[in-house]
Amino acid sequence: MIMIKAIVRPDKKEVVLNELSQAGFHAATVIDVVGRGKQKGITFGDVLYDEIPKSLIMLAVNDGDKENVLEVILQHAKTSESGAFGDGKIIVSPIDEVYTVSSGVAEL
Repeated sequence: MIMIKAIVRPDKKEVVLNELSQAGFHAATVIDVVGRGKQKGITFGDVLYDEIPKSLIMLAVNDGDKENVLEVILQHAKTSESGAFGDGKIIVSPIDEVYTVSSGVAEL
C-alpha cells in the first residue's frame, strides 16, 4: 500500500474529493492547513501573507491504484489548463503496516 498526500487549494478540495469518489476512491482524510511554497507567500500592496490556506487530502491505496489516483488529482486540482503557482503538491510514500482499530487486524 501507499499513502498519497495531496496539498490543494481549498476551492479545489470538494472537486477533487468528488472526482476521487466517482473513480472509486471513497476513503480520504482531509485537513485544512496553512503553508507556503517556493514563492514564500503572497504580497498584496505592503502586506505579506506568508501562510496561505490549503487543504491536505490523504488516501491510503493499493500500489496498483497509484496512477489512477494521481491522474484524478492532477486533472482536477489545477486552477487552469496549464496550472499555476500555488496549485499544490502530491506526495507519495510507502506504508509499512495498516491496522483497523475496531478489529485490531492488519490489512497488509
